[in-house]
Amino acid sequence: MDEQHTSCLSSVSTTEEPRREGTIGITESKAQLLTGLKDEQAHFEALLGEIGEANMTQPGVAGDWSIKDIVAHLTSWRRRTVASFQAALRHESSFSPPWPPNMEEADEINAWIYAANKDRPLTDVLEESRAVFAQLVATLSAFPEAELLEPNRFDWLEGEPMSAAAFFGHFHEEHEPDMRAWLDKITFP
Repeated sequence: MDEQHTSCLSSVSTTEEPRREGTIGITESKAQLLTGLKDEQAHFEALLGEIGEANMTQPGVAGDWSIKDIVAHLTSWRRRTVASFQAALRHESSFSPPWPPNMEEADEINAWIYAANKDRPLTDVLEESRAVFAQLVATLSAFPEAELLEPNRFDWLEGEPMSAAAFFGHFHEEHEPDMRAWLDKITFP
C-alpha cells in the first residue's frame, strides 16, 4: 500500500526502532493476528493515557495538529481500511471511502479529514477511534482463517504479509514519534 495515501494499513516499519515482541513478521493464524491487533491498540491507548485528555486538544503536536487531530486522522484512514475489508468479505471489488469520492491526493484528503473533525468534541473523536478499531477486529474475525491469511488475497496490501504491525505501521512511523515528543514536552517542559 502506498504510504502517500496515509492509510493505517501500511507496510511494516523498517525503522531502527525496536518493535514489541510479536508484532513483526507474517501472521501464522487469525488468532495471532487478532491478539497482535489488540496488543497494538493497547499500546496506542496507553500512549493516549500518558498524554492525558487535558493535553489532547492543544495544537502543535504535528504542525498545527493536536493529538485529537491525529486520532481523527488515523481513525478516518482506518475507517477506509475497514470498508475495504468489509467489501472483500462481501466479495465486492469496490467500496466508498469516508471522504468525498472525488478526492484522491493524500494532502487533500487529510485537509478534508482535519476540517471535518476540528470542531468535534474530543470524547466523540476518542469514542469513534475505539469503535472503528472494534469494527476492524469484528470484520477480520468474520473472515475464514484460510481466506484472511491467503497470500495476495487483498491487492491493497501489495504483497505485504498480514500482520498487526502492518495495521499500525503508519502510526508507528509517522505519528508516534510526534506524539512521544509532545508527551516529553508536556512532561518535561
